[in-house]
Amino acid sequence: MYFQRLRDLREDRDMNQTQVAELLHTSQTVYSRYERGFQTIPVEHLLTLADYYGVSTDYILGRTNQMKMAE
Repeated sequence: MYFQRLRDLREDRDMNQTQVAELLHTSQTVYSRYERGFQTIPVEHLLTLADYYGVSTDYILGRTNQMKMAE
């Protein structure tokens, strides 16, 4: 599964893949595989990115167009 939203969120913050990879304590190559859907993103990384970007995990995964969950 290709995660366009991961790329969009990253670019909205004017970050490159290396910077996001550092946030996740992984390599740029691994992070690039997440964005392109060539490698499954671990739950820990998904949660970290959702918290960092201030969006829901469902938004990142494309399960909703609502950026945040209703409280």
